[in-house]
Formats: sequence, structure tokens, C-alpha cells
Amino acid sequence: MAIMYYEKDADLSLLDDKTVGIIGFGSQGHAHALNLKDSGARVIVGLYEGSSSWPKAEEAGLEVATAAEAAERSDIITMLIPDTTQPRVYRESILPHLGEGKTLMFAHGFNIHFKTVAPPPNVDVSMVAPKAPGHRMREVFTKGSGVPGLLAIHQDVSGTARETGLAYAKGIGCTRAGVLDTTFKEETETDLFGEQAVLCGGVTSLVKAGFETLVEAGYQPESAYFEVLHELKLIVDLMYQGGMDYMRYSVSDTAEYGDYSRGPQVVDASVKENMKRVLADIQSGAFAKEWITENDEGRPRFYRMRQTDAEHPLEKVGAELRAMMPWLKEQV
Repeated sequence: MAIMYYEKDADLSLLDDKTVGIIGFGSQGHAHALNLKDSGARVIVGLYEGSSSWPKAEEAGLEVATAAEAAERSDIITMLIPDTTQPRVYRESILPHLGEGKTLMFAHGFNIHFKTVAPPPNVDVSMVAPKAPGHRMREVFTKGSGVPGLLAIHQDVSGTARETGLAYAKGIGCTRAGVLDTTFKEETETDLFGEQAVLCGGVTSLVKAGFETLVEAGYQPESAYFEVLHELKLIVDLMYQGGMDYMRYSVSDTAEYGDYSRGPQVVDASVKENMKRVLADIQSGAFAKEWITENDEGRPRFYRMRQTDAEHPLEKVGAELRAMMPWLKEQV
């Protein structure tokens, strides 16, 4: 049975005598820092000298210092920079100041699970992972609500790592929605799988294949774009609001019948077998090794794939059509 934590389970006062160092001020970093500040926590943002985020953080009313200075002065140090950057920053700026009694925290388990960051044995290591992009997390918080989150404990030297993690989760607003108890392994592997097989890789590949199928059959690219990409938001929003059942209730009977009868023809048993191979690469560490090597080599395949997809006809047609719908920018 899943364990969920809410507002009543967390004691924000546990942060009263602590300084929280937020390393990074991107999507997640700015949301964590500002939400914690608004919750009354003492926050310092750690950045590299010359970072374009430095003045942005200061303008938001936050204290800013180098990552090393922030780590030295903080009791809780939260790593909110890209996975591929964390090991170097950790070695150079965090580890030298990671004294006994401190807490090292993450919002994603990649580097702990795959052992590219190895904390000393005398510190608590935990994770609070909000299940939303940072800008959405901040927006919801300012409206008095919160996004769900995950909590995991890797090292509990103090005996209070879970309580501190819950206090942090309350400070960023996650306990308002609910916090699921998990592990670094589960969060990392399910997160990577979700991105690769469904949310990003699966969806974009399905959309491209649908677009190409219609265009190759002689239909207008513009019509294909509207049918396989533009209306996708409608369907996802319905599922987000009430699950697949609510989506099916909301669409036509024709669409619902097509869902049941034709969907499994497209995403058949072979697709599930492919998903299992993707998951196996994640579980074995093969994907992590590949991604780390790709970064070590300067990301040649990554940039090549990015450029190839940017030049896909779907993107060109989409850019032209979106230019006709300026209101879309207001929804971001």
C-alpha cells in the first residue's frame, strides 16, 4: 500500500534554525527557492560567477553566492542543476563543505542511483521531487495550492532525515497535494522510463508517425498537424483532469469506439516488448552510461538528433500554424 504524506504530517518549524542552499536557479531552482522563502525559510542561492541567473535571483529578493559559498553556509544543500553538471559541481564546490550533520538533497535520483555522486557517510541524503515543471510548481504555489511530490531517503544519519524532507516538501508546497514515499531507485528508473517510452519519446514518435502517414497518403500537412498534434492537448487535458474514462466520456462515441478497437492495433504487443527493452537499459545502467559518455564526448549524437527533428516538416508546418494563433503564448 502506497504511503502518502500531507500537510498534517510535516512540521515546517524544523527549518526554522536552518539555512537552505539552492544550487541552481533554473526551472526547478527558482521555484524551490521562492516557495521556501515565501514559507519563511532562510534561503541562499548558489550559482557560478557570471551566471545570467545571478541578477534574476537577486531581483526576486533572494541572497546569492557562489555554489561553494552557499554549500559552506547551508545546513540543507539541494542540487537543482542538470544531471550531467551535478558530478563536477558536487566534487568542486559541494563536497569540500559537506560537513557532518548536513543534508544533501536532490529533486531527481539519477546521480545517487547511478553513483556518479558519492556522498560521505556522515550526512543525510534525501530527495524531494515535485511532479511538475518549476514554473507550474511556482504558479500553483502562489495560488495557495501545490503539486504532488515524491520523497526518498538514501542516508539517514541523523535519524530525522524523513522529518526534514517532509518539512522541505511542505515549504515548497508539495504536501498541499500529497507526497508519495518512494526510493531513489524507483524514482530514477520510473522517471527515465516515463520520459523515454511515453511522455517525450513515445508521444513525439507517435505524433511524427501519424503526421507522416497522413501526408504520405496525400492529405494536406496543415490538416495532418491539426489532427495529430494540435488536438493532442485537448485529449491530454481531459485525461489529466479525470483519467482515461473521463476523456472517453467527453469525446464522441465514434472516437471512443476507435480508441478501443484501433488503438491496440497501433500500440500492440510489440510496442510493449520494445518498452521492456527500454526499461531494461535503464535498470542495467546502460542508458546512464550512454548518456554520460555522450556528454563526455561533447554531445555529437544529441545535437545531430536535435537538428534533424527541428527540420522535420511537422515542425515547419506547426510553426506557421502557431503563428496564426498568438493566444497560445498566453497559455505557457
